Amino acid sequence: MALIAYFVIAVVIYAAISLRVLKQYERGVVFILGRFEGVRGPGLTLIFVPFHQMTRTSLRTVTMQIPSQKIITKDNVSIDIAAVAYYHVTDPEKAVIAIENVYSAINQISQTTVRNVVGRFSLDELLSNTAGINEQIKNVIDLHTEPWGTQVTAVEIKDIVLPDNMQRAMAKEAEAERERRAKIVAAEGEYQAAVKLGEAADIITQHPVALQLRTLQTMAEISVEKNSTIIIPAQFASTVQEAMTLLDKNSASK
Repeated sequence: MALIAYFVIAVVIYAAISLRVLKQYERGVVFILGRFEGVRGPGLTLIFVPFHQMTRTSLRTVTMQIPSQKIITKDNVSIDIAAVAYYHVTDPEKAVIAIENVYSAINQISQTTVRNVVGRFSLDELLSNTAGINEQIKNVIDLHTEPWGTQVTAVEIKDIVLPDNMQRAMAKEAEAERERRAKIVAAEGEYQAAVKLGEAADIITQHPVALQLRTLQTMAEISVEKNSTIIIPAQFASTVQEAMTLLDKNSASK
């Protein structure tokens, strides 16, 4: 009876040791005597040690920092670029059997891919088309990692550090561009003002009384400021004379 009791206790202890619990986001890759048996899903499962071995694999998305590295662009500008990649395991069997360390392998291939892809673009293209370059980097990395049972969902360039001399040159270029735009706007304003003044002069030429009214309006505006000196244009007298002659003609015609 004692032997049976010891045997039962040993079986219970062995069964307790063999129990494994997999979380919802985990999968267990099981081997029997070194041979692949299958992939266990979440929940309670039995692993009969030492005949069975199980490797846990997470299916959650992994955020991987791609360290900053010096890259020479197509136009021979040396820059420092840091990026971040997001990937997740799609096939636990391949992620365990086909590659020794998925994280390290993706990290290394990501650094190499970022350097190779960015080096094919000039600095202006890199700054203006970052989204397109990110997509190209993602596609290249995903092509390499697909046989490993992983999928790269996104790659983002998060930091671009330019040399000090290049920053100063770009600042001067931006300042010159702003000055050019300001001069163009000012010239456009002068042109529009000249066109309107020409149209106003044509109208005043056809209606001499309009010049008198404009002069009177200007004098009224000056008087609001309470100035002690008022300047009357020399042509004001001739304008008044012309206006009086026009009024006399109108009276005679009536």
